[in-house]
Parts: sequence; structure tokens; C-alpha cells
Amino acid sequence: MRVTSLSPAAAVERSPSILGGAMIIGGTIVGAGMFSLPVVMSGLWFYGSVAVLLFAWFCTLHSGLMILEANLNYREGASFATITGDLLGRGWNRLNGLSIVFVLYTLTYAYISASGSVIHHTAQSLGLELPSRIGGLAFTLLVAFIVWLSTTAVSRMTTVVFGAKILAFFLTFGGLFGHVQPATLLNLNSADNHYWPYLLVTLPFCLTSFGFHGNVPSLMKHYGKDPRRIRACLVSGTLIALGLYLVWMLCSMGNISRDDFKDIAQRGGNIDVLIGALGSRLNSANIDLLLTFFSNFAVACSFLGVTLGLFDYLADVLGFDDSPFGRLQTAAVTFLPPMFCGFVWPEGFIHAIGFAGLAATLWAVITPALLAQASRKRFGSPRYRVWGGTSMIALVLGFGVICAVSHLLYVFDCLPVWH
Repeated sequence: MRVTSLSPAAAVERSPSILGGAMIIGGTIVGAGMFSLPVVMSGLWFYGSVAVLLFAWFCTLHSGLMILEANLNYREGASFATITGDLLGRGWNRLNGLSIVFVLYTLTYAYISASGSVIHHTAQSLGLELPSRIGGLAFTLLVAFIVWLSTTAVSRMTTVVFGAKILAFFLTFGGLFGHVQPATLLNLNSADNHYWPYLLVTLPFCLTSFGFHGNVPSLMKHYGKDPRRIRACLVSGTLIALGLYLVWMLCSMGNISRDDFKDIAQRGGNIDVLIGALGSRLNSANIDLLLTFFSNFAVACSFLGVTLGLFDYLADVLGFDDSPFGRLQTAAVTFLPPMFCGFVWPEGFIHAIGFAGLAATLWAVITPALLAQASRKRFGSPRYRVWGGTSMIALVLGFGVICAVSHLLYVFDCLPVWH
């Protein structure tokens, strides 16, 4: 019997595509959190927002590449926790794990708050009256049921929702782009042209908006130890997200004046307030309907992804099995605490995203930089090394520290805020 080996070209053809990995990264990044960006960055306004988003993209991309650098020294499938525990020790790994849980719980609460506001706005557009608390509670119970059923159920639902979200995105922003007013975008009609004092308050929100770092070990499991292809996925996926964010900033800040964002911020800055403001400025029922459609799917997609990650993490940590009763226990631990917070504080979307940014500085920025440093010291990083040497590690560490300090200053009202 004759045995033939695959040619290199055939092997490449059978390997997973870079586009698929890029979509995983881009889909993970872009979600309901994007609605917080124009509200938080209205003080900095358009050009400043573009500059800060570019800087945040650069730093978070390289922190993700640093995880890849360290991960390549371990077996395929090694988790973030395994790598952190081995290179940085058990104590740092526990601290890193706590920050991950805090971020996931905080984002779950943020999406409960966001879902309540979106459902409230959707009901109003249909001539119905549904309080935000009730809408958020009902939607959370639906998501909890899907997550309880199985990971397969979440995967299938996410595929449908993500496809609808992409369709709604292009329909929505195609309509918004045509209404952009240059005078509004350039803030020509306002006497206040002070922008940079509002820089620091935006940094934690930008960091949260580029969260993909937990997917790096999954990509290595998917592609094998192929740093070139994984790097291409990370660069392409994050660039897709950056491009979508810049289009969103252009459309929102080109239609709502800088002064009008003060009222949006004072009303909590939740998604329904922003959608209502855009709809009233454009006076277009079609665009208001598309925005409502897009926001529903954006929240649903983010909600499913975040809660599945939290569900699996808690099941592993707490030792709950995969039986229906075991999954019910995990679902209770996953959803009940943020549901209680969402019922008591239904308008906390913006604040929750900021607190998630505070914790994300540890596991998404600071820990990756330390992993790269420790990996080079122990292994020499023979398979792949992020360019820039120790200067790049210092830059990423500095970005993380500044983000953490900025949010603490914001919490204690020590930073100027545009409201």
C-alpha cells in the first residue's frame, strides 16, 4: 500500500483560516461596551478620542502578544491560569483569578443594566411601558436558561445573534454616516475648546473596550504553536474592532453635539438614553428602529459570551459537575448576585464598565507584561518574542498602572468629567 504525505501547501489549506481567528477576536471585543465610549469620551471629543483609542489598541494588542510569547513555552491548551501560576507564582495567580472573576461579574451586571434599558426603549417604541428592572430581570432569566442548557445551546444562539448584529451594524451605521454634520464633529459651534483635561478618565473604558486576552490560549489550541498565524489573528481582529469603534465615534459625535452629551451623561449614559438622543436628533423612525435592533443584538451577544465564561470558570473553581443539578447550582452562583445588583441599581452601566476596566488592568495588561518578562528570563522565548524589548514591557506596564490610577481618581471625584 502506498502512503503519501501531505505537501506543505495542502497542510496550509487544511489549517484553520486566519479570518476565522480574527472574527473570534473581533467578535469578543466588540459588544455592548462600545455604547459607553462616546458618552465617556465626549469631553475629549473626536480627534482626542481617535488618538486615545489608537494608543489603547496599541498597548492592549501588545499585551495580548506577550501572552502569546509566554504561552508558546507551554503545551497546547495550557490555560492562562496555568501559565500565570508557573511563571509568577500561586499568590499572583490567585490575585489574577480574583480580578478575572471581578471583571466577569461586573460585566454581567453591566449587561443586565444595559439589557434593561434597551428592552425599556424597545417597548416604548412599540407603544408599551416596561420598567428597566423588569426587562433586565426577564432577559437575564432567558440568558441563564440558555447557559444552563449547554455550551452548545450558547454557541448556536451566539452564532445567530452575532450574524444579526453584523447585519444590523452595517444597516445602522450606513444610515448614521449620511447624517454626520462636520460642524458638530469638529465642535465648531461651542465656545468650550478644552479637551485634554478629560483624557485620564477615558483610559479605563478604552482598556475594557479591547478585552480579548482570555482568547489567546484558545487560539493556540486551535492553530497549534504557530505564532505567525496567531499574531495575524490578533492584529487583524483588533484592527477590525478599532475600525468599528472609529466609525461609531464618527457617527455618534457627528450627530450629537458635545454640549448635548452632558445631558446624556447626567441621565446615566445608559444605552436607551444614547439611542433616544440619536433618534431625536435625526428625526428618523427608520434609523431609530435600526439602532434599537442593533443594540438588542449587541447586548445579547456580549451577555451570552461573558456569562458563559463566568459560568465555566465558577464551575471549575467550585467543583460543580455537568449534570442538570450541577449546572443549576453554577447558574445560581453566576446570575443571582449580578441580578440582585441590577434590580437595586438598574442604571449602573457606565460605572460598571469603568470598574471592569480597573480590574482588567491587572489580568489584561500588567500580568501579560510580567509574563513576558518572566518567560524571557526562564526560557529565552525561542519561538516568538514581542518586538521592543524591555521598553515595550515598560510601556505596557505603564499603561496599566495609569489606567488603574485614573479610575481610582475618577471614583474619588479627583478628575474633571464632562457633565
